[in-house]
Order: sequence, then structure tokens, then C-alpha cells
Amino acid sequence: MSAPGIRVAALATTPIKGLRVSAPREVMLERGGIRGDRCFYLIDERGRMINGKHLGALNTVVAELDDGGSELALSFPGGETLAGAVERGPHVQTSFFSRTRPARELLGPFSAALSEHAGQPLRLVAPADGSSAIDRGDAGAVSLISRASLASLARAAGSRVLDARRFRMSIEVTGASPHEEDDWIGRELMLGAARVLWRGHVGRCVVTSRNPDSGAVDLPTLDILRVYRDGARTTEPLAFGIHGSVLREGLVRVGDRAELV
Repeated sequence: MSAPGIRVAALATTPIKGLRVSAPREVMLERGGIRGDRCFYLIDERGRMINGKHLGALNTVVAELDDGGSELALSFPGGETLAGAVERGPHVQTSFFSRTRPARELLGPFSAALSEHAGQPLRLVAPADGSSAIDRGDAGAVSLISRASLASLARAAGSRVLDARRFRMSIEVTGASPHEEDDWIGRELMLGAARVLWRGHVGRCVVTSRNPDSGAVDLPTLDILRVYRDGARTTEPLAFGIHGSVLREGLVRVGDRAELV
């Protein structure tokens, strides 16, 4: 069974959790999500994971990881750039959403540069087991939102346009009706060569209130969602978009069809 006229409209990824997302034209979907997505995360002096919810300044930095995952580059808003090899150093215990998670600190200049930019000490780390720093792990390795849902929420917010990057979703689709994706939970969807099982809704947090370019708080997104989604049957509170696991790995490109199976 197909989802007539539904196609991939945009893709989003960042190798460092919390930094500004980029929009590639194609990605490789793997069991752990988009290849190269959220490979690393930041921790504070106490070892706690830090993201854009805590530090809006992170939204102003763009990270790029080469295809082999061996070279990392950072671009800062003032035009400064920094690049170097990905070298994993000492083991460190971190707190990742209140769960203990072993990690390895990245060597080189990255932690110091991000600390200076954020105005507080930060360390850049990689999960010790080689997995990604996606919130829900493999069970929620990929996320999706329709542009019709974004447009509907924009109207509820009294705006003509709502930047999709606020929600940091892996995939945007066009051709669906508002919140049609809610009906895909428990079903499988072919996206290009990949196949995804949608498992639940994405509950939103305060990071969505931050401007995706400046990191400044400029929209009461959670208050709007609290009213807009009132009465909706969702798997998480303040839900907007869906998440799922990758059943079949494969290439996904902007323009690819979406097919329910």
C-alpha cells in the first residue's frame, strides 16, 4: 500500500548533539539512524550531557564529519573554522538523560573551542560502545514530521512559517495531510531504499522554543503545543512528529517516495 504523493522533502543531521542541524540531499539510514548523525555529545564539568536546551549558543555552530568519520570540522558564527582528526582518548562516565553512559573524550582542540564559544567548560565525547547519542537509541533512531503538520502548527502560533529546524527531525515529508503521520505508528514505511517501523510520538522539550539560527528563546512552543495538541492521543506529552526504528538500511534522498507497507 502506498502513501500517494508523499515524498521526502528535507533531511536533517548533525554529528554533534545540540549543534545546528544541516540539510543534506541524501543520507544513509542505518540501524542506529542516519550515518554520522549524533556521533558525539557534550558534557559539563560534572559529566552531564549538555545540549541546545541548556545552551542556546550551540545552535550557532555547524559541525561536519567526513564520510569515513575520521575528520571533524566546526564552523563558528564569526567565520572561524576548526578541523582535525577524530581521536578517541580517555574513558569517562557520563550522565545521559539521568542514565550512566560510558564514553570516550575526543582529543584535539574541539572541547576547548566549544567551551570558549559557550562560555563554560565543556568536553566533547563519543559513546564508548560506538553507538549514537540519539535520545531513544535504536528504537527511535529516526524521526519524521510532515510539512502539513508544521504549517498547521504555524497557524496555531499566529505565524505564516515555522522553521522545521526547531524540531530537529531526521526527515520531513510533503504530500501528507496535517498529522497524517500519527496514523503511521505501528506501521512500516519505505523511504527510498530504507524501511522504517514507526513506534511512537516525539514529545517536545524547551529546545523547540529557541531560534534555530541564533539560539535565542523567541517562541513559546510548549505552551502552543499544550493547547494545539490538547486531546490528541499520543504516546508522549506535547507530541509533534513520530520516531521509529530502521528495519532495512538504505539510501534516502530528497524527492524519494514514501510507501506504507
